[in-house]
Amino acid sequence: MDLFSVLTMIGGLALFLYGMNTMSDGLSKLSGGHLERILEKLTSGPIRAVLLGAGVTAVIQSSSATTVMVVGFVNSGIMKLSQAIGIIMGANIGTTMTSWILSLSGIEGSSMVLRLLKPSSFSPILAAIGIIMIMFSKEEKKKDVGNILAGFAVLMFGMDTMSKAVAPLADVPEFTSILTMFSNPVMGILAGALLTAVIQSSSASVGILQALSKTGAISFSAAVPIILGQNIGTCVTALLSAAGANRNARRASIVHLYFNIIGTILFMAVFYTANAVIGFTFMDDSVNAANIAVVHSIFNISATLVLLPFTKLLEKLAYMTIKDEPGETKEVYALLDERFLSQPAFAISQCKNVASEMSELALRAFVLSVELLTEYNEEKAKEVVRLEDEVDRYEDEIGSYLLKLSDDDVTVKDGRTMNLILHCINDFERISDHAVNVMESAKEVHTKNLIFSEKAQKELQIYSEALKDILYMAVHTFQNEHLPTAYEIEPLEEVIDHLSEKLRDKHINRMRKGKCTIEMGFVLTDITTNYERVADHCSNIGICLIEVTQNEYETHGYALNVKEQDIAEFNKKCIHYEQKYALPE
Repeated sequence: MDLFSVLTMIGGLALFLYGMNTMSDGLSKLSGGHLERILEKLTSGPIRAVLLGAGVTAVIQSSSATTVMVVGFVNSGIMKLSQAIGIIMGANIGTTMTSWILSLSGIEGSSMVLRLLKPSSFSPILAAIGIIMIMFSKEEKKKDVGNILAGFAVLMFGMDTMSKAVAPLADVPEFTSILTMFSNPVMGILAGALLTAVIQSSSASVGILQALSKTGAISFSAAVPIILGQNIGTCVTALLSAAGANRNARRASIVHLYFNIIGTILFMAVFYTANAVIGFTFMDDSVNAANIAVVHSIFNISATLVLLPFTKLLEKLAYMTIKDEPGETKEVYALLDERFLSQPAFAISQCKNVASEMSELALRAFVLSVELLTEYNEEKAKEVVRLEDEVDRYEDEIGSYLLKLSDDDVTVKDGRTMNLILHCINDFERISDHAVNVMESAKEVHTKNLIFSEKAQKELQIYSEALKDILYMAVHTFQNEHLPTAYEIEPLEEVIDHLSEKLRDKHINRMRKGKCTIEMGFVLTDITTNYERVADHCSNIGICLIEVTQNEYETHGYALNVKEQDIAEFNKKCIHYEQKYALPE
């Protein structure tokens, strides 16, 4: 094997890994975060968890990605450790699908059907279709399908290139002698574990082994321990991912390691005992790609079947290894786990959930501040301040998290959701600020024993109801991305602006008649100004959803467009809200 063959092999390996990564990314994007949400919700029983883990891994073609995601779920409190164990076991089964796909490269035969089944026959067609879809399609999903097809074709081409490059090694005695070393089970397991730990993909390392099997120099006695070791090596990704996570997340990663180590020990004990007693005649035979896929599947399925009834013991073992510490608390924003960043669709979905919680906190803060105007309570006032601090923290955490996502990895639909979140979290943060301002006005009224006239109280109560109404609309619009409600906000915002003017005019008239004081006028002006600003932020949220949906971004201009698109309908809604929130004469 000369230098050029080595370079060809390295190039083939690079193409193989790149193709696998491209295909996996395409599958992940095409799923749009749905698979992750399924994992999150449907893991009530151990058998269901195993099936889900296997299914999701078979689709996204990466047990490491599934396991890392599960570590993130456990870290964020979405999933219990007991639920995670079944998914981890299932992921090991799901990853065997890749080895079966790669085994297609070993199909031999001269018949038309067999030749068509060979990847070298259909991969060029898939590559052509994939490239056409990537270059000429405008739909994001079709581009993702194109990436899957092109990635698969590149993967198979890399596999074929590797196989051809290593073929001359069959005649190299040194190569054969090195492989003979791996017939020693311990050496074979270490070699498989090391290779997989380096490239962090058991699917890829099994693929490399399948490519090397084309030399005919790898026997069953060498292949079996290497395959066992590959399953242990894949645990490195989850272990690295759990670094810095909470204790339960670290337990999830250690369960993955224990499962594969215990499974390997049991499999070795049974397999090599049976070999010693019966004497397997195939041990010195050469393996092919299909044989490797069979061994890979038998090990993972049998290990799962044997250990599934003992999930509680695995959980207990994890707790014994990583013990609880008194006083340990869960992170408030654990839902924004950096492990989810590798799955942008799900990461954005998590951000939306956290931002929805933020909107609820801002709403609660403002409703409490309004209640303080009629009946001041020091505990409620402190709660408003606490909620405002919490909303500030939410804005910082969400904004920082979203900035870590690469635009290249985000679909158009998820990009719109991302823009909606980034635009709206600032408005919710400002609403909580105005809640504190209203609370301070209420505190001033209470401290100075100021009293609004009976009419002023009724007017302020009506005004407050209008504000709460528009706030509920804004929160509902954001949380559910509900366009009909978004179109209701702007007419109410205009009515609220008119209410502010009317309240000021009425107060000035009462001052002229000596029924109200200038000091109360200052307080009322502060309140109405904050109310107006809150209504403006609600308007921003409604318009932002309309903009994001229609992919246009010019808020002030768009507010005018909302009014002008159907002026008759807009005026009709304004009249409705004017009547609903009419001030007493």
